[in-house]
Amino acid sequence: MSNTKTPLLFTPFQLRGVTLKNRIVVSPMCQYSADDGFANDWHLVHLGGLAVGGSGLVFTEAAAVVPEGRISPHDLGLWKDEHIPSLARIVKFIEAQDSVPGIQLAHAGRKASLTEPWNGDRLLSPEEGGWKTLGPSPVAINDERDTPQELTKDQIMNIVAAFGAAAARAVKAGFRVIEIHGAHGYLVNSFLSPISNLRTDEYGGSFDNRMRFLLEVIDAIRKEMPGEYPLFLRISATDWIDGGWTVDDSVRLAAIVKDRGVDLIDCSTGGNVANVKIPAKPGYQVPYAAAVRKTGIPTGAVGIIVKPEQAEAILTNGEADLIFIARELLRDPHFPLRAANALGYKGIKWPVQYERADRWS
Repeated sequence: MSNTKTPLLFTPFQLRGVTLKNRIVVSPMCQYSADDGFANDWHLVHLGGLAVGGSGLVFTEAAAVVPEGRISPHDLGLWKDEHIPSLARIVKFIEAQDSVPGIQLAHAGRKASLTEPWNGDRLLSPEEGGWKTLGPSPVAINDERDTPQELTKDQIMNIVAAFGAAAARAVKAGFRVIEIHGAHGYLVNSFLSPISNLRTDEYGGSFDNRMRFLLEVIDAIRKEMPGEYPLFLRISATDWIDGGWTVDDSVRLAAIVKDRGVDLIDCSTGGNVANVKIPAKPGYQVPYAAAVRKTGIPTGAVGIIVKPEQAEAILTNGEADLIFIARELLRDPHFPLRAANALGYKGIKWPVQYERADRWS
């Protein structure tokens, strides 16, 4: 395929004072390989390899803002200053590859205290080091998971402060993009959805009340971020069930947070309700990114995006501004290099150590 015009996938994209060299984003992907929250050589090689592969923005996995906010005991963390040096080492390597380092901040809420997926993805017992989960209301996601303790207002305030403190540490480590994990049934998402938030105080009930926790988290993080650094928000654009969070809610949320300091919404779906039928197929979540984008806020598309032509079409059709890729980058960390070849783009820069392979049969 020959093309003299630069594909949109390989055009720069600027948010605030940060410019990405292309529109390919390494989506946050849990590795369940940390010890006491500390990044290690696995994270350096994993994330460094993805940066070498040519992605414009490389996100870490979700980093817990408090220990009890981890999905598993082996999640990445950023709840203490001691976590900063090992992350700063990774940041330095990512930047050396001309990629932008980003970090996702999270609290797992009622989906915490689990074993790693390869060890059954099951609830940890107290004897195994498990802990009591927390949520907006005492609503378990299913019968096999813990029924969370309803958060008090003081606990909510402490978690909001923890998000702010983690953001300050992220900036010290050198990250230039921060994303709030507000999707997949974790704490922020569980406050937003009427399925999981049954509170009757100012943090529950109406749409505005259910948004309150998220808005406070946004404010706490923005306060700690330089003005030139962009803030992303990952949402589950629908719960995929009647009576749950809907795409209309997501559009309404987008119109509010874009004036609150959020610069891009990363549109995923689901994860807050067990056993719902999700019509997963290539690009199945793209329409949600397109709907949210109509509010005027940039969006990221994610979910079974596996072909360069597919990614390019999403951008060409104006459905999203960035392409978030997860599993396909695990299968092929050099997807950006392959995509450039498939789209006939010769301007992508290979690492000098790999230039001898810059030809395709």
